[in-house]
Amino acid sequence: MNDNITEPDTPSHTSSEPLRRAIGERYLTYALSTIMHRALPDARDGLKPVHRRILYAMRELRLSSTGGFRKSAKISGDVMGNYHPHGDAAIYDAMARLAQDFAVRYPLVDGQGNFGNIDGDNPAASRYTEARLTVVAEAMLDGLNENAVDFRPNYDGTLEEPVVLPASFPNLLANGASGIAVGMATNIPPHNISELIDACLHLIKSPNAQDDTLLNYVPGPDFPTGGVLVESPENIAQAYSTGRGSFRLRAKWAIEDLGRGVYQIVVTEIPYQVQKSKLVERLAELIQTKKVPILADVRDESAEDIRMILEPKSKNVDPDVLMNMLFRNSDLEIKFSLNMNVLIDGVTPKVCSMKEVLRAFLDFRRDVLCRRSAHRMEKIDHRLEVLEGLIIAFLNLDRVIDIIRYDDDPKAALMREDWSQDHKRATSEADYVGPSDVIPASAVTLTEVQAEAILNMRLRSLRRLEEMELVAERDRLMEERAGLEDLLASEDLQWTRISEQLRETKKAFGKGYAGGARRTMLAEAAEAEDVPIEAMIEREPITVVCSQMGWIRAMTGHIDLTRELKFKDGDGPRFIFHAETTDKLLVAASNGRFYTISAANLPGGRGMGEPLRLMVDLPNEAEIMDILIHNPDRKLLVASSAGDGFVVPEADVVAQTRTGKQVLNVKEGIRLLVVKPVEGNAVAVVGENRKVLIFPLDELPEMGRGKGVRLQKYKDGGLSDAKTFVLEVGLNWLDPAGRTRTVTHEELDEWIAKRASAGRMAPRGFPRDNKFT
Repeated sequence: MNDNITEPDTPSHTSSEPLRRAIGERYLTYALSTIMHRALPDARDGLKPVHRRILYAMRELRLSSTGGFRKSAKISGDVMGNYHPHGDAAIYDAMARLAQDFAVRYPLVDGQGNFGNIDGDNPAASRYTEARLTVVAEAMLDGLNENAVDFRPNYDGTLEEPVVLPASFPNLLANGASGIAVGMATNIPPHNISELIDACLHLIKSPNAQDDTLLNYVPGPDFPTGGVLVESPENIAQAYSTGRGSFRLRAKWAIEDLGRGVYQIVVTEIPYQVQKSKLVERLAELIQTKKVPILADVRDESAEDIRMILEPKSKNVDPDVLMNMLFRNSDLEIKFSLNMNVLIDGVTPKVCSMKEVLRAFLDFRRDVLCRRSAHRMEKIDHRLEVLEGLIIAFLNLDRVIDIIRYDDDPKAALMREDWSQDHKRATSEADYVGPSDVIPASAVTLTEVQAEAILNMRLRSLRRLEEMELVAERDRLMEERAGLEDLLASEDLQWTRISEQLRETKKAFGKGYAGGARRTMLAEAAEAEDVPIEAMIEREPITVVCSQMGWIRAMTGHIDLTRELKFKDGDGPRFIFHAETTDKLLVAASNGRFYTISAANLPGGRGMGEPLRLMVDLPNEAEIMDILIHNPDRKLLVASSAGDGFVVPEADVVAQTRTGKQVLNVKEGIRLLVVKPVEGNAVAVVGENRKVLIFPLDELPEMGRGKGVRLQKYKDGGLSDAKTFVLEVGLNWLDPAGRTRTVTHEELDEWIAKRASAGRMAPRGFPRDNKFT
């Protein structure tokens, strides 16, 4: 092997440029391609390139609305191979959406097979489904054969495709559009064709009409799934005039009476683009988490039509209150954003008002009308030329027959012959002497087109009646041509013709068309007042039971508090008290946090209950110190094991989340020890050293959160218990025999001192456990 062989010199194709410019130019190219050829619709026909190519390919396959169906795989394959060099899955998904009557207001594809459903199920594979065009799609394609729009080469230059479709109605607003480009996006809701055409007719009569006047014809979007539009007219007007805004859309519901005052709510229409199955799951989650405690059950009884059943907790529940809660907590109400960012001239993206979009469509329709009229004139001129030649042939029939029979080149002979009125007609074979070589100046000759038409004429046409029909057709075409000349010369006539065409489209797709009537109703949403959950819960007596291990339950009714209850092995009773389902319960933990739970959310008393730690985020190392029924007008005395404490309004300790609310700040090794309602004007404190101190309640500060102030001074140990009482009535406790002992005001004088004093040894007979109660 020769190591000295060198590689031949290759020409260098590298270029040097700054990285910033290189990346910027390439990214800009990508961004423009995404904006123009993928994400944003054209304001003229309201379509993106993939949708336009699908419809054109289906037209080329002759899949008319009255013809047969073809496999979707064949359609998507033709689109991919001829016009759209992207994945067939993406093409099929786009085509399937055009066939979904719950996604598109006026479907452009008529699907046969499983094309998905409103539950969110995907369409079947393209090999299992079939499709054809709809009548609406044919209205979008009407005029392609009449030079209505420009064509351009396809991606490999072998075929041609239309740049835009000659849409007969403003499809951009009729079917809406959505897309995300680079640095911009679009989201346009669907509308009603009849209303849009009425707005177009008004805009033709009054080109300078204000945006607000168009709302008299287009009051708002018209979604394929119906629903109730509850956005205010002011916001709708602003959204349409600026091209940006949002619309509040609610489900349509009704009350179904079941007798004896019992009712259920039936939802028959859900908001646009909401999957019914996920909506039902969300409503079931609201029931399970009891975020809407007045909702008892949800059932989906839908078949072809939507029918969702909502059962209230009781017949006393106000249906409007229930629905307003569901509107706030589920997709029974959505906000549909409007961002009318479109390619206004097929090239330039712009956020347009509704008037600008309709104006762009009308200008496009005028251009289509002029191009189709000019194309028709060309066809008429060609036909008139042919007719003139045929009429000449009928007037000189014998001579024409002789030329065809005897001349070697009849076409050239017909074109050389003088067919003027003073020309001698040949009547027999002997009269024929050959074509004339010299044509007089006033001669009437045939063109190549006329001569070809004469030679192609059938023998059965050689009858008198056919000549009369040719003359009548010529006169009719001359009249039509004069009308087209007038049309092209007059702008007023053009707008009159466009108005006529729009009225015909409205008649075809208006109220008489299946699904042409407005589906989305408009209504005003009365803002419901925030109703407390307690007011929506049926008031019933319960008995709250919490075990030593923190398992909590609610037993129906007020049972005997001394009754023996069942607990898990190794567990026993800790807290038991009477309450009602409308109560809030405050759980005080040793970490100084207060947790709030609704009594209506407690598990039933048939089992052992559920761990309280699963209902709130209570750490494993924290101990439950007390459970209180919340009274917003009450105050609490809170104190730590270190002897620090303060008074807190009970309304300030209510937590809004599972994590609770920190009230008493405690350090490591110190815990919340005392949580007691404030009753009286004095505070009694006892330490672990059995020393008792009594001081006025007003020496304690009232705080919402903090460490507190020193209650009693200790050399060793800490706080054992504290309580508030009425000094004039005296202090009482239970003696070892279970009897209540009361120490009068006069007897308590030697224990009364200033806050943070050491105190004195407890009176004789004070409980051994150093607790006041």
